[in-house]
Formats: sequence, structure tokens, C-alpha cells
Amino acid sequence: MNPLSTGYASRHSLITFVINLDRAEDRLHRIRANLDRIGLPFERVSAIDGQQLVLPIRQFSESRYRLFHGRRPNPAEIGCFLSHIECAERLLASSFQYALVIEDDVDVAEDLPELLEAALHTQHAWDILRLSTVSSGKKHRFHQLTAQRSLAISLTREKGSGAYLINRDAARWFVKSLLPMRLPFDLAFDLEFLAGLKSAFIDPVPICQNTGLPSQIQLVQGKRRSFHLPRWTYATVIPYRLWLEFARIALRLVRLVNVSLLGALPVEQKQRETKDRTPADLAAGDPEVGCESLQVCLSERPTDCTRQAISAQ
Repeated sequence: MNPLSTGYASRHSLITFVINLDRAEDRLHRIRANLDRIGLPFERVSAIDGQQLVLPIRQFSESRYRLFHGRRPNPAEIGCFLSHIECAERLLASSFQYALVIEDDVDVAEDLPELLEAALHTQHAWDILRLSTVSSGKKHRFHQLTAQRSLAISLTREKGSGAYLINRDAARWFVKSLLPMRLPFDLAFDLEFLAGLKSAFIDPVPICQNTGLPSQIQLVQGKRRSFHLPRWTYATVIPYRLWLEFARIALRLVRLVNVSLLGALPVEQKQRETKDRTPADLAAGDPEVGCESLQVCLSERPTDCTRQAISAQ
């Protein structure tokens, strides 16, 4: 039985959104088969088609995009960004507390329902919980979710927004602070530390973006390099990126130390979870509640997905 149907996740109001272009019916069939296989229902979000956008639009700041990212506008990238914002807006307009957002070109692990159930037991440890990446940075584990996977913090930039969980605080930040767009979405939502929000990964990631399907962002208007500006424009981009990386490392490192020393969950949540456990769970040491020691795991255990991951550019 799918644990989401009757378990903790259902009681805590989780909705799943799948972002899919109207003209990408093959991808919709593919992701539906993936999610049907694990019994996970979803709501389709019709992606904003960059080919239909006519710039300028108020949701996109071309001047700041050039200043901070050093690229010409990519309509498909803008459409992708606004599609993710649409998911956040749908969450806020609903009665749900959490949203799982999935792009239509990913592969989903069989244990995803179990992981979602376990992750929502630890909802105080994150505002954004990332389930995929196209980068290969080190993930520092701090709380065990299941026998195979843990919560982790990355101290470096991680690209890719193929799948993630958000709560309503993160959704409000998306809608109120990330607009107008000035960075690609996967770079923008990786800056949660600037807003005082908490981001974490499930490690190893249960959803793989490296599926071999062509990027619909890079297919628009020719090759990716066509969006690059002359090198001198990086006079503003490089200092901005250096400042972000320094802030990312500093703020996430402080948080990593805190959760390592003090624990990932508030005391009252730990007591509530222990109370909710059955005698069988207690006897078996239910991994869903988590590792009691809450130590940082520094071992590297590459998965099939991370072996294929491409380095951040």
C-alpha cells in the first residue's frame, strides 16, 4: 500500500505537481508511468511555453539578468522559471501545507513514497527539500531518513530543479522575492540562505535528472552558447558569484554545525514521534524516525545517478 494514502504525509497535506509543456505529450506519458508505478497521484501544471513569450514582461528583469548572470534572455529558461513560480502560487492558493514539484524528464526511485513519508516527519529541518541534482558536490549527512537515505546539507552550489519538496514559507519566498526573474530558477532557489530559510537534500537523491532526454531549455534558439555575452560583462558576474559562494558556505556551515551538535529536530517533535511509534517500531529501531546520534556522515557513496552527474558550469 502506498504510505501516502493513509499515513503521515496525507495528514500533513501534500500535493504533487508535474510541470509539463502542452506540446510534450510523450514526456507526460513517461512521467505518468513513473508515478503510477509507485502509486503517486499528481496534478499536471501546464508549463509556460517560452516560444510563446513576447519580451519584455514584468516578471523578468533583463537588466539584472545580464548584470548577475551574464547571459542574454533565453525564453525557454524564462518559461521554466515562471512554471515553477506557478506551482508555488498553486500551493499558496490551496489548503495544502507542502508541495512536491517534479519536472517531466526525470526518473523516480521505487522508494519515493516511503521517503516522502519519512521526510514529512522531519519537516522542521527544511523549507526546501531537494530530491534531485545535476551537480556532483559533496552532501554532508546529518539525519537518517531510511536505511538507505539521509537528510544532508550541501555547502556548494547545486544546479538542477528536477524535483523538490517545499512548504508554504518557501512558496511565499518564491512568489514574493524571486520575482522579477534575474537568475535561472535552479540558481535562484539555491539561495534560500539569504532569506533565512533551510534547504536540505535527500542523499543519495531518489530522483535522477540525467535521463538522456534533451533539455527543452537549451533547444530554443540554437545552441546554449548563443546566449552568452562577451567576457567583459563578467566584471559584474564574477564578484557577485564569489560573494554568493562565500555566503553559501558560511551560512550553511553554521547550520550544519548546529544540526550536528544540537540535532535536526526540535525536542518536542522528537517526543511526539516517539509517542506515535508502535511497539514493533521501537523494537525494530524504525529508521523512519531517524538516527539518534545525528552525526555528520562524510563518506562518499556515489549512486547510479550521481555517477552520471555533470559538473556545475
